[in-house]
Amino acid sequence: MTLLVRFVAVAEELHFPRAANALNIPLASLYSSIAKLEEEVGSPLFVRSSTGTRLTTAGTLFLATAREEIAAAPAPPQKPAVPAGGKAKASKGKGRAPAVKGQPKPYKKRQGR
Repeated sequence: MTLLVRFVAVAEELHFPRAANALNIPLASLYSSIAKLEEEVGSPLFVRSSTGTRLTTAGTLFLATAREEIAAAPAPPQKPAVPAGGKAKASKGKGRAPAVKGQPKPYKKRQGR
């Protein structure tokens, strides 16, 4: 499914760096994903030249199929909501209170022998 999403992003942008930026992934990862998809399909999907990137005939036909597959796929499961606030930092030892900025250090008990 990820390969299809990446393919559609590049097909809409017709520019690999902009598509990688839109997907928030590294450019090298996008290139390898498209190469893997082209290998699975069995034909090149894009023509890369100095004038720009454009879809091949197979790429144009595959674009419609990819959009249908993405639309038909179930939505990814929602991540559980994390309650606000963070985890309190554990104190360093038993019986020690955590230091609070702007307040005097808590009283240190003497160590028994």
